[in-house]
Amino acid sequence: METKNLFCKTFLLKMPALAALPFLFISFLTSCSVGVSTLRPITELNKEEKIKEEIATLLQDEFFKSSQIGIDIYDLTNEKYLYRKNEKQLFHPASNLKLLTSLSALKFLPEDYKLRTSAYYNGTREDSVINGDLIFTGGFDAEFSTRDLDSIAYATKELGIRKINGNIYADVSMMDSLYFGSGWMWDDNPEIYNPYLSPLSINRNGVKFIYQPDTAGSTVSIEVKPESKFYNFKNLSETTNSDTSDFEITRDWLNNKNDFTASGYLSVHSKKDSIELNVVHPEKYFISLAKEQFEKNGIEIGDVRDTLTLPSGATKLIEFSRPLDSLLVYMDKQSDNLSAELLLRTTGMELYGKPATAKKGIKLIDSLITLAGYNPKNYRIVDGSGLSEYNLISAELLAGLLKYTYKNDYNNYKRLINALPVSGKDGTLKNRLKDSTTYQKITAKTGTLSGVSNLSGYLEAQSGRLICFSILVQHFAGSSAKARKIQDEICRILSGL
Repeated sequence: METKNLFCKTFLLKMPALAALPFLFISFLTSCSVGVSTLRPITELNKEEKIKEEIATLLQDEFFKSSQIGIDIYDLTNEKYLYRKNEKQLFHPASNLKLLTSLSALKFLPEDYKLRTSAYYNGTREDSVINGDLIFTGGFDAEFSTRDLDSIAYATKELGIRKINGNIYADVSMMDSLYFGSGWMWDDNPEIYNPYLSPLSINRNGVKFIYQPDTAGSTVSIEVKPESKFYNFKNLSETTNSDTSDFEITRDWLNNKNDFTASGYLSVHSKKDSIELNVVHPEKYFISLAKEQFEKNGIEIGDVRDTLTLPSGATKLIEFSRPLDSLLVYMDKQSDNLSAELLLRTTGMELYGKPATAKKGIKLIDSLITLAGYNPKNYRIVDGSGLSEYNLISAELLAGLLKYTYKNDYNNYKRLINALPVSGKDGTLKNRLKDSTTYQKITAKTGTLSGVSNLSGYLEAQSGRLICFSILVQHFAGSSAKARKIQDEICRILSGL
């Protein structure tokens, strides 16, 4: 190239001799201009080509000889695709399915929708005494906690109630009797991420155990939250001087009992830690804790019973409500499966009536997919959380729904952005993408199952361009660390736009 440029300069010095050959001269100048084309400034097109090359090089990794990846990246600012690979292939979405559950709730529920947990009494009130039973109705509020229940008990006391001459019941008639999702793994029991479903839920329908070693030879120190007579707990564990541990806390899930046991040895060198396990019959768990909270607040009440459909004419005593957006933040940032499953059923119930079912909620997800221009028959969706490996969707669909929401429903786009984890800041992205180019520039949903790692959401590049993306990885053995590393590197590459 340097030789060619030198020749051009020499030729131009003799330009007068070529006055009779204008056409030849112009053609030759065009040829010479090719020699200096490398001096042009870097354009957006140059950057996009470079990004494609970098991503393609990244995907040459040995990791993908045995695993699969689906990618769909769209520039929302300039309205064009930046990179696509296997975008139509079907993958297990894992918790990326919560994006669909969130978007369908945002689309089909009123913006001011609230999840309501209420207490009614069936009888009469005479001053500080209620003559009749207390009935709690479920509001599908997966964020409801013992603290919220205490608020209800305290508010009841503030109403002047000191005694309830009746028993306590749970009304869960607004939902079907299926307490697990379709295709959920039987051996995920009793993990907290595999919760029993009920419209009347509390403490994520689980019990938390906080443990740490004591002195060698002593039982392991274990704090149980919340304390309750609803379950049984035996501590058969021991603190040991050994460097290794086989300490375990589990529930008798094979016999469907709420009997928890701590066993094995915990090293004296171990650090403080915790575990949460699910409970069977969460609605009974709820009313058992309710009785205990009412009594702590000085209100006498009868026995804990079972389920009961709210009688007509029952009087509302108190109500606790939570805005939909609050639940979405909890669900998406923490990737809470219970929240997603209950929200799926709530959305379906509000549009199709009681009882709430997964199928009714999925009908609305299908409607959302259709509105975005895709065919729901091309995918399989069976739950709201992504816990089931029956689910099959594509990177194209995920990125397409994110694009549709941004372009056609900007208010709900902002609500979704508020709910999603933020890179390096919170939720399931708190410890990822913390470097200067990506810190707090990505709002995205993670998704993890055995052999599955996904990341889908929005990214703001250094130039200010907004990008939506979906990166799905599956069929790998062992840790998902490698898959996450590749997802993060793709995001770093995109941030350079």
